[in-house]
Amino acid sequence: MVRLRPGWGIVPIVIFITLWEAIARLNLLQGQNLLPPFSATMEEFWLLLKTGILSENFLASLIRVLIGFFIGSLAGIAMGIAMGWHNFMDKSLNPIFSLLYPIPALGWLPLFMLWIGINELLPIAIIFVCSFFPVLYNTITGVKNVDKSYVQAARTLGASDLRILKTVILPLALPNIFTGLRLEAGMAWRTIIAAEMVAIPTGLGALLMRAESLIRVDIIIVVLIVLAVMCLIFERFFAYLEWKITKNWG
Repeated sequence: MVRLRPGWGIVPIVIFITLWEAIARLNLLQGQNLLPPFSATMEEFWLLLKTGILSENFLASLIRVLIGFFIGSLAGIAMGIAMGWHNFMDKSLNPIFSLLYPIPALGWLPLFMLWIGINELLPIAIIFVCSFFPVLYNTITGVKNVDKSYVQAARTLGASDLRILKTVILPLALPNIFTGLRLEAGMAWRTIIAAEMVAIPTGLGALLMRAESLIRVDIIIVVLIVLAVMCLIFERFFAYLEWKITKNWG
């Protein structure tokens, strides 16, 4: 088996950028409007940063993602623990959530526009829905998959339900919970971009739509690069957090 040295992962990226630059410079796509060179795209990236256009729109999207994702994930974890721990709550609420879960987060957008209006609460509500259901079901699965013998052993030693929940259930359910958080961290960014493209006049999605109307492919690519980087950062953050918390558990 061939073992690659650390840092070799950058090679495909360098090759991709080189091909991109060459294709654009050689005008193989019949005009730079369709595919500007990588160097020109980076120049536009710097210009957007310098003028504050990218920073302003990025910050608007970031705040919406952080608020919606935090509230939605917190609610999903709390409800998931309750449903996974209490059979009555699971049987009562699971049919309702099972009906609502298949609806895409953006499917709620027209209804939320009527209920909430077009304001800052609208994208946050969409991110809340996007984050809540996957985290909820991953948490329920994690709680229910805990070996019942551990719970029984803790009860035999005189532990209360609250102590069992804190010291047995939650630690063993954490891998499932983090799986939900990791997956939805990237999805939250994809959802906010789509929501902003449709209904919100600020943010990265709105910047994408303005660039499309002006046929500014370089700006579109800049926004897509930012989106890709943020999805990767959020997903890697939760992967690192999970490793940091569970690395000494064996």
